[in-house]
Amino acid sequence: MVQIEKLTGLMGAEITGFDITNGVTADMADFLRQALADYQMIALRDLHPTIKQQKELTEVFGPIMKLPYVEPMPEDDEVIAVLKEADECNKGVFGGDWHSDFSFLENPPAGSILSAIEVPQVGGDTVWASQVSAYTSLSEALKSVVDGRKAVHIGAPYGVTHQPPEEEQAGASIRMTRGDPAADREILHPAVIREPLSGRQALFLNPIYTTRFEDMSEEESAPILADIYKHCTRPDFSCRFRWRAGDVAIWDNRTCLHYATNDYDGTRRLLYRTTFSADPPAA
Repeated sequence: MVQIEKLTGLMGAEITGFDITNGVTADMADFLRQALADYQMIALRDLHPTIKQQKELTEVFGPIMKLPYVEPMPEDDEVIAVLKEADECNKGVFGGDWHSDFSFLENPPAGSILSAIEVPQVGGDTVWASQVSAYTSLSEALKSVVDGRKAVHIGAPYGVTHQPPEEEQAGASIRMTRGDPAADREILHPAVIREPLSGRQALFLNPIYTTRFEDMSEEESAPILADIYKHCTRPDFSCRFRWRAGDVAIWDNRTCLHYATNDYDGTRRLLYRTTFSADPPAA
């Protein structure tokens, strides 16, 4: 019997009793899409999908998207092995800051799925923050800034101008392409977007890729963005998920930020990631 239970007061839900051994029916797909719209992140416990099943589950939400700048698995270019080996110590971790994946693309990912293969007994949690709740509770002064405005995004970690220091980069187990001038292009997206299924509004700004508002300089935008980031990453809006092998997490990349914790040096962690696309984010 399928059951759904909220993980926190404002975002995240855990679904148990879900079985995709024989595929995903139309009713199951409708249920999952509505749950994702309602909670921004959903976790399916003890699913243990094969890669084929994970890809079929991904297509429930949209066409599978191949991510740029990150090397996929050799045997399947639609899957990324999110891996940190036990000997990769005192290094950065993939996704180790609040962000929305690849928001600097003209059509950023709509969402992603992670399937836990091998996880530490303690540590390696992932944290999500609802940008629906963040927008709803945003002060009227800040709403007056973001409503109807566009923001500039650039692919800083992958470009030429703003590459992170080597010690802050992810370890050797995840290979990335850096130094691409195309990643330094300024791409515009609405600062506030609308989730298509629920109709709710969400902030679409993040500290890794958003550099300024369209009609402001970086210097003018910086204090405003700092106030917004302080607000939108509050624990009140967040859900910290403790992984178990076999768990699957699905999140809306546009209506929540996420953060990969890096507190498990000396332990191996492996998850398989797939990503789905949709129409570009719209106000």
